[in-house]
Amino acid sequence: MTRIAILDDWQDVARESADWSALAERAELVFFAEALSAEDAAAALADFDIILTMRERTPFPASLVQRLPKLRMIGITGGNNPTLDVEACTRQGITVCDTGSANGAPYAPAELALALLLAAARAIPAADANMRAGRFQHGVPVGMGLAGKTLGIIGLGRLGARVARYAAALDMKVVAWNPNLTEATAQERGARLVSKADLLATSDAITLHMVLSPSSKGIIDAEDIARMKQGAILINTSRGPLVEEAALIAAVQSGHIIAALDVYDTEPLPDDHPLRGASHTVLTPHLGYGVAETWHAWYSSSIENAQAFLDGKPIRVVEPK
Repeated sequence: MTRIAILDDWQDVARESADWSALAERAELVFFAEALSAEDAAAALADFDIILTMRERTPFPASLVQRLPKLRMIGITGGNNPTLDVEACTRQGITVCDTGSANGAPYAPAELALALLLAAARAIPAADANMRAGRFQHGVPVGMGLAGKTLGIIGLGRLGARVARYAAALDMKVVAWNPNLTEATAQERGARLVSKADLLATSDAITLHMVLSPSSKGIIDAEDIARMKQGAILINTSRGPLVEEAALIAAVQSGHIIAALDVYDTEPLPDDHPLRGASHTVLTPHLGYGVAETWHAWYSSSIENAQAFLDGKPIRVVEPK
């Protein structure tokens, strides 16, 4: 019988997010809730015909793909997955299918960026911890009002532009920078174009909305963080490696900035990672796109992809670049 693995269901939501019944009549479905290392993945997935992955969680480099002799189809969520070697799959005769533009909540990461901004500005995690521990205001950091403050947006694309609208509703000033941003585009999207150095030096809060690539990796380094205002908030709901991790850790440990983070260099974040014990942080476990509407859209499309492949008529096929 065909075996299908559904990977990285970290919140244990896959089964309830879509109707798997028709697919279950044709194949054995196995759901994996825990993250797999490369070695564990090679052993655990060797006997599966189809693997349905979750966006950029378990990497599939050529070295892993070559160790999966039975694999005939692999599904990815979203329109691309840079951690999957599509060329290696094609060489091995493995069909790759994506979910295309299926996304029930396209602005969910922007909404989380707003939530992290508010949580960091008003010390909401510390206040919540106090209440649950039987305390009240004692020891809770004094919050920062956002009206009249400046939000710097690095990456004024679809999500960054949405965050600019949220900031305008809060009566914040909005400045923006990314390498190819023009004054006209910035103005059209509700921001004022400034240099990267000016944005870092003048913003009370900075939020990142860029795609991770070789050119954007480490786009915020130690010198950039040093330019930020004392007590400024740095929000990252995009990808951890956009920020130089060692510099970020040093900055929050010293109290220079507050980091409001949803993404990390290594995910899941290791138990003993210094960010877990650092003050001046607000941390969430990569929840950006993970809302009910997105899960329903992605898992439903993944089921369609698997059904179509089993019918011999694969859809949304990804070709190697």
